[in-house]
Amino acid sequence: MTIHFIGAGPGAPDLITLRGRDLIARSPVCLYAGSLVHRDILAYCPPGARIVDTAPLSLEEIVAEFQAAAGRDQDVARLHSGDLSIWSALGEQMRRLDRLGIPYTITPGVPAFAAAAAALGHELTLPEVAQSLILTRTSGRASAMPPGENLAAFAKTGATLALHLSIHAMAQIVAALTPHYGPDCPVAIVFRASWPDQRILRATLATIEAELAAQPMERTALILVGPVLAAGNFRDSALYDAQYRRRFRPSRTRT
Repeated sequence: MTIHFIGAGPGAPDLITLRGRDLIARSPVCLYAGSLVHRDILAYCPPGARIVDTAPLSLEEIVAEFQAAAGRDQDVARLHSGDLSIWSALGEQMRRLDRLGIPYTITPGVPAFAAAAAALGHELTLPEVAQSLILTRTSGRASAMPPGENLAAFAKTGATLALHLSIHAMAQIVAALTPHYGPDCPVAIVFRASWPDQRILRATLATIEAELAAQPMERTALILVGPVLAAGNFRDSALYDAQYRRRFRPSRTRT
């Protein structure tokens, strides 16, 4: 048997990968993060599957489900929201499975920041505006930030910031970022990207606190900050420039 860790995507059931869907369909056990994973994804489970919402469970209780499935020689589809590579608690589960000798696979998913960018209709990297995207968060009750990883340090780069798990700290975010990006820097908050109740709030660092107070959002809201959110007069990429010589397309003279 195998534990299949699957990134279930940002919310919309059709944003799961084909591989993830197919693994769910042939796994007689499904463990899913009920507070974050859309329940319609469970429709991919086979008839009679054991379906367990892990939201109220401890790590030890989740591992006990893995062990029980292993004892029955049953594959498990373990669903996490977004992509498994960030803020998924995947590492601690794999560590337990390694100790127990239970095999597992990892299937990536569509991350929340990508769904948020799509909802906004923005590319998060633009020529000569920003060529880097920083995925980060603020400190919370569950996990403090390591020394050196702070908003002011990231802001000095001028990169586009995608702030997860931080909607509760908007005043702190504004105070840390304004000296580097300026008060007119655009900010966008996407609440529950790709879900039916998705909401979008656009503002600037100077106005975002008032806007958020008027339209409260919580928990599954992603904050994007950076000049790319308002840039219109940027240089075209060289990728499709007729004069740019590249491996698959020789340069040619415009007429």
